Amino acid sequence: MTSDRRDDRGRPDDARDADPRSGAGFFGHPASHEARSEAARDRLRRRRRVTLTVLALALAATGITTIAVAWPNGHDAGRTGAAHAPASPATTAAPGTGPDSGAAGRAPVPAPTTPPDGQQPSTAPTIAAPTTSAGPPPPRAGTTGLPLSGRVVMIDPGHNPGNGSHSREINKQVYAGGLTKECDTTGTETDKGYTEAEFTLDVAHRAKRLLEAQGATVLYTWETEAWGPCVNERAARGNAAEADAIVSIHADGGPASGRGFHVILPASVKDKNVDTTPILAPSRALGSTLAAAFRAATGTSPATYLGTQDGLVTRTDLGGLNLSTRPKVFIECGNMRNATDAAQFTDPNWRERAASGIATGITAYLLKGT
Repeated sequence: MTSDRRDDRGRPDDARDADPRSGAGFFGHPASHEARSEAARDRLRRRRRVTLTVLALALAATGITTIAVAWPNGHDAGRTGAAHAPASPATTAAPGTGPDSGAAGRAPVPAPTTPPDGQQPSTAPTIAAPTTSAGPPPPRAGTTGLPLSGRVVMIDPGHNPGNGSHSREINKQVYAGGLTKECDTTGTETDKGYTEAEFTLDVAHRAKRLLEAQGATVLYTWETEAWGPCVNERAARGNAAEADAIVSIHADGGPASGRGFHVILPASVKDKNVDTTPILAPSRALGSTLAAAFRAATGTSPATYLGTQDGLVTRTDLGGLNLSTRPKVFIECGNMRNATDAAQFTDPNWRERAASGIATGITAYLLKGT
């Protein structure tokens, strides 16, 4: 195939004009600045091809076939039917059967402060929301040549191990988009005392490492704070960072007889300056891809106690979703009150698979349509 690369003056990049590998130009003269620059770009393209190929093979090995990758020089990767399959309708879960906050490392963005008692907390800041397209926001300029270069991901691990000793602070009511609720909660735990907050922070660190290896900039909503932050602050940090994808990691406290994971999607909520409409389609795309990747990586099935076949539910009572202006979902990795799920949570090898499923799902979503 004829090369489609051209130089700065629009001329075809003919291999006879220069040999970038040798550093010599036509007739043996030293290569021009343009030729050296083109050689560097060509090496970057080759490295990117190799990286994308390895990523595609890794995703295929886990059963994820929902990515479409734009190869350098216009070569388009194959797309499967699964990549274009319509998302199935979501099931509405009953309020109170899960989280409302996540916890992961703190993002280097301004954090809103909790207002004094008796004052109405402010809503999420006004920031340009993504379009209603089912795909991710357009990528930013990257520098590493890795698949997720230029992408910003925020991880929000649920709750905080210090919440239990700060009951006054976390019980304070905050605005959560159409309702008020507690700033945060302690989360749940297994019968043997392994807490949701410990689990989510561990999985968050593992997922961050995997995503950074693909070139993403990964931020946390928190990492070292003594308690919280409140659910409205977590949402505001993701908005201020203009994250391309936000995943809040949790573990459920459902009926002991039930087990399995589920992904919570935002519902349509409009109140004052809150309107989740722009994030519904991209969040559903993120959630669908995440559920498939998590299921493939961990071998677990959708929650048996929620009546969902695809692992997707919607909630209107979660401030972390209601106040978000960026594509965002929650994942309940399983049921801590179930003995089988609890045994998996305490296994570091399973937590690594859970993190791999989360990272793979985020990666597949961000690579769609690029």
